[in-house]
Amino acid sequence: MTETTSARIAGDLRARIAAGEFGPGDRVPSTRELTRQWGVAMATATRALSLLQDEGVLRSVRGVGTVVAARPTERPGRRRTTRSPARDEVVRAAIAVADAEGLPTLSMRRIAAELGIPTMTLYQHVAGKDELVTLMIDRAFGEEPLPGRPPADWRTALETAARVEWAAFRRHPWLAPAMSLTRPQLVPSALAYTEWVLEALDGRGLDTAAAFTVHIMLFNHVRGMAVNLESEAQAEAESGLTADEWMDTNADTLTALAAGENFPHFKRIASIDFDLDLDALFELGLRCLLDGLRGVLP
Repeated sequence: MTETTSARIAGDLRARIAAGEFGPGDRVPSTRELTRQWGVAMATATRALSLLQDEGVLRSVRGVGTVVAARPTERPGRRRTTRSPARDEVVRAAIAVADAEGLPTLSMRRIAAELGIPTMTLYQHVAGKDELVTLMIDRAFGEEPLPGRPPADWRTALETAARVEWAAFRRHPWLAPAMSLTRPQLVPSALAYTEWVLEALDGRGLDTAAAFTVHIMLFNHVRGMAVNLESEAQAEAESGLTADEWMDTNADTLTALAAGENFPHFKRIASIDFDLDLDALFELGLRCLLDGLRGVLP
């Protein structure tokens, strides 16, 4: 009886994977979840997952759980879709979803729904969500072209690079959180940007490592400011309040916190009409950063 039930659970998971509910790398229900869903013992649920692992359908990932190991093969007799979108169409659809709803809402199933195709059709063009996001970054980051050659003045060149990057992050609020400083996505558009900045710094008396450090510092200033864009958009969507409206609703709390004698400077801020303008903060930070570089760049 236990073996039959394990096989039934495995068959259900196999069918859900083949239907596109779970794609390569997606986490499937844990043994604990399966025991709740099916009303079986832990050993039975464990056996079901083991059956699929033995088949090579699932694999165990430390710290994550059990995930889909590879693309499920199409079942005999299953009707093939007559529509197969080009990779570029998939990437454009994914960007449109992320722009409108944020990166956390992005899934292979969601993109397939937008395109009106079976989820598994997407895997003809991208290996999974990670590859899709990398392609999105490459396309979005490359939409803002830099001049063919950097200006002769290093400050003008770095200002140009920073503002081009800021414009890309402004257009796509999900882009800054998706990009990594410590584990950068090696995409052509980002490498072209890096190359342009390094060319602007070439011959300025910096060694290669120092020039690259300046580039990273500039990138991190822009990205660090831009990571607020998506979180603010999500907060506004969830609360129905703009940042200014949220501050207005919390004005009494801020005033009460500042009422004592421990925060005299903050009390003055709470008493004025302060406008938190991310564009102005970006420009101020950029100006201070470039002013500081005068000590190392002629």
